[in-house]
Amino acid sequence: MPTATTSSGRILVVDDQPANLRVVSMLLSRQGYEVVIAATGEEALAQYAQLPPDLILLDMMMPGMDGFEVLQALRTHDIPLRAPVVFVTAAHDRDMLLRAFDAGVVDYVTKPFLPEELLARVNAHIGLKLTRDRLERVAREREELVNLVAHDLKNPLSSVLFASDMLRTGACKPDRVPRYLEMIYESATDAVGYIRHYLESRAGQAAGRAATSADLGETLDWLVHRYEMQLDACGIRIELSRPSTPARVAIDERVLRQVSENLITNAMKYAPGGELTLAARSGAPGFWQLVVADRGPGIPPGRQRELFKPFVRLHENPVDDGVSTGLGLSLAKQIVVNAGGQLWYEARRSGGSRFVIELPQA
Repeated sequence: MPTATTSSGRILVVDDQPANLRVVSMLLSRQGYEVVIAATGEEALAQYAQLPPDLILLDMMMPGMDGFEVLQALRTHDIPLRAPVVFVTAAHDRDMLLRAFDAGVVDYVTKPFLPEELLARVNAHIGLKLTRDRLERVAREREELVNLVAHDLKNPLSSVLFASDMLRTGACKPDRVPRYLEMIYESATDAVGYIRHYLESRAGQAAGRAATSADLGETLDWLVHRYEMQLDACGIRIELSRPSTPARVAIDERVLRQVSENLITNAMKYAPGGELTLAARSGAPGFWQLVVADRGPGIPPGRQRELFKPFVRLHENPVDDGVSTGLGLSLAKQIVVNAGGQLWYEARRSGGSRFVIELPQA
């Protein structure tokens, strides 16, 4: 008999014979697996719905729902079947076994089985399944990180392009040249800072980091300083309302700037030639709000529910800057929620959009 291992995984064992359930459950539990049992196909489906397993050992021949019917029900279940299914059967009929493989079974064990054989097959299939899950998780995390970094680099790089284009074409007044050069330097520094921030934050996830905070008044001043030239080029006037008292919120300063930048660049694209309000105010008890409000066309009521969905653009004729992905608001909301706050949209009575970032007081 193989020695106990530190294997992990959840296994659903389905068999109409109580003795078989008891023996298999004991054997797998000793190997460190979490085992759940079902004596009928209906019980198996109920257990699957509660928490999908990593492997299913399914008796082929059972009264009521047999193994084939259970497998078919699993394949049409609301929860996609990702666990490998191994048939446990006393049948040695070749056609029956071929039918099992056609149905999607990955392997089979014949009764009476050798414990060593059963464990070897279970270890192999559950190891492959858990490895696949880890690879998919890593791939998903990398994709999310690439989307996040690419989106957040877009704003500082857009500022670099704007300032360099103004200098290259000579379209700016001579007294503004130093400011455009400063904008290029600051934006490039921010881009490098964002990359460093992501690398450091990922490296420090396991170790934990000290609490960070941001000052709303300083954030508003930074936004005006960074975007006043671009807003002016779009014909947008800034109305600034700083908090009357110190207002610190529990979020990294760089992250808050990123979220706020997304709202400002959206206003530049979709609400040019109007007025942009940047304000900080008290929110719910223990919370502060940062508000970005424009006088653009707003969002049609029927489409406001889609506003924070990824890869969704709600304007009929969006301004295509060549790099927009439709991820901005979705990422911004995710970031704010992760910080313990909320981000929502409000329609303005006299026309326009108002976005409110509410964050806990630091």
